[in-house]
Amino acid sequence: MNTYAAHPALARPSSRPASSRREQAMLLAAFFLLFPGFFFYHTLLGTGTTGAFLGGYFAPISLLFAPPLTLIYIKRMRRDPRRFHLVDLHLGMFLLYFAAVIVVNAAFGANRTIVGNHILGCLFIFNMFVIASFLDFAGRAFRTVGLLSLAAMSAVAFSYSVDGVFYLGAMGIAKDADALATYQGFARSYLITFLPVVAFTRSLPLRLLLHAFGAATLFVNTARSEFAALMFVIPIIEFYYSRHKLHFILCGLILFFVIHLYFDRILAALPDNRILELLDLSHSTSANKRHYLTVHAVQTILAHPLLGDYASYKPGYYSHNVLSAWVDLGFFGIAYLCLVTVVPVIPMFIREYFAPRHCGNFLLGFSTACVTVLLLITSHYFTDMLIGATLGVSSRYFYERKYAKNRTPDLRPPAPRHPHLHQAMS
Repeated sequence: MNTYAAHPALARPSSRPASSRREQAMLLAAFFLLFPGFFFYHTLLGTGTTGAFLGGYFAPISLLFAPPLTLIYIKRMRRDPRRFHLVDLHLGMFLLYFAAVIVVNAAFGANRTIVGNHILGCLFIFNMFVIASFLDFAGRAFRTVGLLSLAAMSAVAFSYSVDGVFYLGAMGIAKDADALATYQGFARSYLITFLPVVAFTRSLPLRLLLHAFGAATLFVNTARSEFAALMFVIPIIEFYYSRHKLHFILCGLILFFVIHLYFDRILAALPDNRILELLDLSHSTSANKRHYLTVHAVQTILAHPLLGDYASYKPGYYSHNVLSAWVDLGFFGIAYLCLVTVVPVIPMFIREYFAPRHCGNFLLGFSTACVTVLLLITSHYFTDMLIGATLGVSSRYFYERKYAKNRTPDLRPPAPRHPHLHQAMS
């Protein structure tokens, strides 16, 4: 029996109803306005082309898309209840727990700025979860706009870089300099766009081109964490797509020894910027400040190991790693966050990473999870929206593996076409 006939919810893209096409258009608009849109808005702001008429941009655009994204999620769950996975349930429970902590502490006079940031953090995670769950990353529309967006963002970074550094604030011509995004904001937009585009790119030459431009763009952007994340995920992606794993490992070892042999010459040829501080973080002012904030977080945790100490720091002076969850949400909060983020990825890895067939949804989910875990360990706050992206793609993977057309092939003998012999003979 035809899978699509049996399950209308799994219909081919060309046969999607008008409502589904409208949902895809909304999801596509949400993704590209939130990420490449953020990059281009702040480029206009930094070059003095426009003022900050949308403030910092990301929060108002997220609030704008929150109602339609919520509606899309509800409609999808009603249309196909099988779509609701344990991943959805546990993310919902974590966000409810997080919201309860916010409400209780706000009632007892917690810092309003931190409370506001946490409310927005919940919203960002949820929006990203819905987008990652339902947006057709393999579709022509996403791939076309995604490739064009990456090319445009790279062109902007290269065009406005000075001495190998892309930092629009240094130009001094922004009309509202206080609203201008930092290098982390630009890097976030690029990295989050890069991951789904490259995960669904089967062409090796195009992937290598994307890797090269991605590494160069984030290098001049000077966002060390995002640059390290990109360099970390490239071999994960290429090893997955490689047909001959041993050959890939051999080529990787050769490349490593060549780079090691000519390392000094390579460094001399590179422009001097803060990415090179990754080689020795002891000379990095920001790394030393983050270390101090981590030490303060550890002291807070030792003093309040069970419940933490919500908002016990000045706005912005939080631990730049997953320990921030322990400080604000207590032991249960950080434990649940770690389990929700990591546990779904383990069976995905076991089933798919060395499988002979390639699944774009798996690779996107696994590579995003690797990036998310790396950044949570090293530099990102616990409200990182990449958590939503990881769980959204994971939920989608589990659903499509079980019900959709790209699930693992069933190798059992086919069922007889006719239950009785006389039906076959008639």
